Amino acid sequence: METKNRFWAIAFIGIGILMIFGRWTNFFTLAALVLLLYGVYKIRQGTEVRTGYMLLAVGCGIILIDHFMLVLVICLISLGLFYAKSKQMKPDHNDRQKHNFIEGVHWDRDPWVLRNLGMWHVLGELDIDLSLAIVEETQNTLILQGIVGDVDLSISEDYGIEIEAFVLFGRIQMGREQETGMVNRIYWRSPNYEQREQKVKIVISYLVGDVDIKFPF
Repeated sequence: METKNRFWAIAFIGIGILMIFGRWTNFFTLAALVLLLYGVYKIRQGTEVRTGYMLLAVGCGIILIDHFMLVLVICLISLGLFYAKSKQMKPDHNDRQKHNFIEGVHWDRDPWVLRNLGMWHVLGELDIDLSLAIVEETQNTLILQGIVGDVDLSISEDYGIEIEAFVLFGRIQMGREQETGMVNRIYWRSPNYEQREQKVKIVISYLVGDVDIKFPF
């Protein structure tokens, strides 16, 4: 089942990228897509992560050279939306914003501290387990946004959680509920949200993505 899910994640990302470039597709674009898909596959396998990121970098480089203006416009629009969403975060000296071309997050292995955080990237793979999070404030906002993203998020019952997820091309899987194709949007709030002292709001937004939200209950 896990292998099947990985296959669909990679397939959705590839189809989404192909739809983005549409009539601009040529031999170099197709070669770049093959490298991107194979890079994502390598990273998801977990055995050759470094090779996977190298393939992603080469594939992105080819697309950037061949479609510079198109990529620039897409990135600028996405960044503008990111900054608009970032205003939802409560002003605090601990707030952080990260902007990376390629982002790899693995917060599903060891305890980690959750603070107001906004992350934007062109390509991102994020594995987040909220049961391992150490929440210091009563309210926190986590914004995950970019062009292409593969997000695995595990929910915890310890906090009141509110989730807004949007994927233009791809898939959002939330428990047994699934949205696939174009313009996928899910909003969810935990049943115990109002009663919890510590609350976490998570905003996920990608142009092309595969989002998997898992419940422990």
